[in-house]
Amino acid sequence: MEFQLRRASESEAAQVKQTWGSLCWLASREIGNSEGITIGRVIMKKGRSNPRHSHSNSEEVLYLLQGRLEHTVGKRVLIMEPGDTLVVAPSIAHNATSIGEEDADMIVADPTGVRHFEVEL
Repeated sequence: MEFQLRRASESEAAQVKQTWGSLCWLASREIGNSEGITIGRVIMKKGRSNPRHSHSNSEEVLYLLQGRLEHTVGKRVLIMEPGDTLVVAPSIAHNATSIGEEDADMIVADPTGVRHFEVEL
């Protein structure tokens, strides 16, 4: 495959709504347009948190576009501002809470076509 274009309308149709916000997967093996990377856009509603989780098969890169996040990584708590990039090592539990005045908007990338997602119990 020389290239593959995914139209905005296709991405919007693939949006996964959650109680805390939404995920819109843009590239992955599962949606059929990438073998070696998963990329998505995450909207986290103001005042909400996603579940604490880890990814056993890859590191994860998070790039915050807007909003503010309190991100717990392992036992550390970090505040993310727009333009910040966070790289989380494989198998490290993490989650975020949107603490800004607006919803948080971020890009998530994993260097694998199939991203494992394990919720911490």
